[in-house]
Amino acid sequence: QVQLVESGGGRVQPGGSLRLSCAASGRIISIADMGWYRQAPGKQRQLVAHIRSDGTKGYADAVHGRFTVSRDNDKNTVYLQMNDLKFEDTAVYYCTADVVSEPGTMGRVYWGQGTQVTVSS
Repeated sequence: QVQLVESGGGRVQPGGSLRLSCAASGRIISIADMGWYRQAPGKQRQLVAHIRSDGTKGYADAVHGRFTVSRDNDKNTVYLQMNDLKFEDTAVYYCTADVVSEPGTMGRVYWGQGTQVTVSS
């Protein structure tokens, strides 16, 4: 099994910054995509950012230019640096990882437990 543990959420004022971390552990041979989703109250979960194993990145339009996704492959960890936070960034943030745990098999997507980010004055 694989576990994803997130950290770094909290409360911040508009314009502030937070850095989220998500570490994968367990039976891991390789990790392809890693990413971050968020879900605000009453809304569907949406992709925020993702990063492939080769470093290719993608962002939602709403966060492009303010958020930066990165990963440390040696630590099986993905990060989300969030700058210039806005009220509308308030949500529970979930990390994901597409993990291969057995040789010759397809990857499986795992989810973290979620971490709350609240932007308020």
